[in-house]
Order: sequence, then structure tokens, then C-alpha cells
Amino acid sequence: MMNKKNLLDLCWKEFEPIVNNLGYILDDIEYVKEPKGNILRVYIDKDQGTINIDDCEKSSKLISDKLDEIDPIDEQYYLEVSSPGIDRPFKNNRDYSKNIGNLVIVKFYAPINGEKEITGKLIDFNDESIAIERKDKVTNFDRKKIATIRLSLF
Repeated sequence: MMNKKNLLDLCWKEFEPIVNNLGYILDDIEYVKEPKGNILRVYIDKDQGTINIDDCEKSSKLISDKLDEIDPIDEQYYLEVSSPGIDRPFKNNRDYSKNIGNLVIVKFYAPINGEKEITGKLIDFNDESIAIERKDKVTNFDRKKIATIRLSLF
């Protein structure tokens, strides 16, 4: 079998056009060994709205057909296609953009003004910083100091 990085690169190259043609975005791919076996996980998303089971089924069928065609994995594995999940950490600018105006939880590597974690409304972002509104006050935070940021579910 090819190494994991090459496998993931190949899968990304092959799956992205399939997912995009269905109107979705390829968010992430991982190949993991778990107690139940090897799993190729493909995460899809939308610019607007959320992914549902029908979206996953459509994508899974076409991705499975492509896997049968290119046959990149020579060991037994399971294919899982799902949404990235509402509570996962932001990974890219698309995640930030999609969540402008939403309540987010920001965890810092080290305390800032005595706080290691804050919750507030994401107002804006750029490559260097994010703007969070709390108690009618907007504060900018350096993105390099942020360990994780995710949507607040409460």
C-alpha cells in the first residue's frame, strides 16, 4: 500500500471533483486504524446550510465507485462519508466566514487578560486576527495565540 500521505493526496485529487459536482465541499479526508478496522473517512460540507444523510449517501455512492475504479487501498477498510460535525474546531477561512455572526468558543494557548477561554460573537477575521464581541465590546485576538475556535452550541 502507498504511504498515508500519498493515499490522502490521491483521494483528495479524485474525490474533490465528485463532491464539488454534487454541490458540496470536500472538507477533510482521514485514514485511521480503529478497533473495528481501517476506516477511510471523508468529510463533506456546504457553503450554506448543513449536510444531511441524503447528501452523505449520494457522495458515498460516487466515492465508493471511484475507489473501486482506482483501488488505492490493498487492505480491508470501511468508507464513511459524513459532515464535519457542528462542534468541530475551525480549520480554515471558510469555517470562519461561514460562522460570522455566530457565538463561538475560543481557547488560547496561554491566558489573555487572565482568560484561557472566552465565548463571544465572531464579528470579523483576517489572516492575522479575529474580532469577537462580548458584552457590547469588540476585541481583536491574534490568530497565532488561538489553540482552537469552534461554534458554541449554547
